[in-house]
Parts: sequence; structure tokens; C-alpha cells
Amino acid sequence: MEFVTGGAASLGATVFTNPLEVVKTRLQLQGELRARGMYAVHYRGFFHAFYAVAKADGLLALQKGLVPGLWFQLALNGTRLGMYQVADNKGLTRNEAGRVSVPKSALTGAVAGCFGAFVGSPFYLVKTHLQARAAGAVAVGFQHRHANMVQGLREIYGQHSVLGLWRGAVAAMYRVSVGSTVQLAVLSFSKQWLEGYTVFREYVLLKTSAASLASGTSMTVFMTPFDVVSTRMYNQGVDAEGRGLLYKSVGDCFVKIWRSEGLHGLYKGFVPSCARVVPHSVLSLVFWDALKDLEKSVRRGRHAGR
Repeated sequence: MEFVTGGAASLGATVFTNPLEVVKTRLQLQGELRARGMYAVHYRGFFHAFYAVAKADGLLALQKGLVPGLWFQLALNGTRLGMYQVADNKGLTRNEAGRVSVPKSALTGAVAGCFGAFVGSPFYLVKTHLQARAAGAVAVGFQHRHANMVQGLREIYGQHSVLGLWRGAVAAMYRVSVGSTVQLAVLSFSKQWLEGYTVFREYVLLKTSAASLASGTSMTVFMTPFDVVSTRMYNQGVDAEGRGLLYKSVGDCFVKIWRSEGLHGLYKGFVPSCARVVPHSVLSLVFWDALKDLEKSVRRGRHAGR
């Protein structure tokens, strides 16, 4: 049940935050491996990117990749939050005194995030392709021609077999492991710290929201460079053998971005990423807590009726 709860918690949030994901992807691919001032700027910042996408591809383009995005969130968070909750229920995230252990929470979050990213990788791959696909006037990065999720999965499998569906998975595992480690560790610590204040003990939703805000913000700062690398690794074109045309590995991608684009390149899309991750984190974790409370109420009702 923990896995179903964790996956369902993120679906509602994804519908609201997917347009931010589209904008973030375009900004991260703009000027790929080129120094500032050496490429055409189609998206002049966060707000202009919304306008440019809608003008060139239509308003509905802001929801490109929504379907694989929903499947990815279900696979990722169903695994990630589910594993974390199971570990927490068994006391693996707490010290001998029963209080939250930040190191144990961080390690549990990293392992759970790593597994979740691997499970959901094929959906993230197609999602990135669909979100990057744009009209020629505003196209950035390699342009894959999948029309939808099913076609994308079929084409990739047909050309590169099962391994092709997990292309870029290593980058995603780093990305989610770092993000999950920070998010769940900060969330656990923040909740425990906020328990010391009466207002947060009385209003559980307020406590969850505040802790989620802190964890989402921290998560964005640490995860963005890995997010940029993940987007680049997933979206790059490949040769007949499935080898990347631009990047050989995660390390190679980091080095090439640093040399060509500098620190700015590793933090491309930070604003939309923050605008997406923070509300998504808050909504997902609030939904997660609400669903867990609902599950407990149903269990209590069943026991009372016996």
C-alpha cells in the first residue's frame, strides 16, 4: 500500500507543474555546448519561454510530455516514497532514541531514489524527447520525432532493443538520488524541528507545507546541475549502435558543459526548476501525508468494525 500511496501522491501535482517542466527542458537545451553570446536565444528567460512555446507551438504545447510524465511520477515516487515509508516503518531512518537520523534518512532517500529513477527511466526518456520537440523557429537540442509516448517507446525499442529504453538511466539515478537524499532528509529534520512549536503541532497541514517548502528549495539547489546533465544525456542523438553523439558518460557531460558553458550552463533552467520542484514537492508531500492519514483512518475503521 505504501507504494500505491507514494505514486498517487505525485500524479495530481504533475498536472499543475508539467508546463514548468517543458519550459525548464527548453532552457536547459538552449545553447548546448556553446558559450554565452554564441547562439540564438529563443527563450529570453522564464516568463518569455512560456510565451515563446505557446506562440510557436500552441497553448497545449505547455503540456507536452504529460502522459509519460505521469507514468514516470507513478513509477518514480511509487518506488521512492514507498521504499522510504517501508524503511521508516521499520525504524531504519531513526536512531536508538527513536528520533529522526539525518544520515540514515539521507542514505535511505538516496537508495530509494536510485531505484525509483531506474524503474521510471523509459518514461522520462520519452518525456524529455516530447518536451524538447518544437517548431523550427524555437527548436533547441536534438529533435526527436515521436508523436506520443507509445510511438516513442516502440521506436526506441525497435531501433535499440530494451537497453535503448534505459539510455540515460545512470544520469537520472544520480539526479534523483541527490534530489531524494536532500528532499527526504530535510523534510524529516524539518518536521521534527517544527514539532517544537505549538502552531505546527496543532496544524499538521501547515507543518507539512513548511517542511516541504524547505525540502523542495534545498533539493533544487543541489539537484539542478544533475538535472541539466540528465536532460542533455536523455535528449542527445545517438548513432546506429545507440552511442551518444555528444556525451559518452555522465562525467563526460559534466566536463563538456563546464568547459563550454561554465557554471551558468550547469544551472540553466534553475528558475523554472525551482518554480516546478518547490510546488511539486509541497503538493506531492502534502498529498502523501493526506493519503497516509486516510489509509490509517480506513484501517482504524476496519478494526473498529470487527
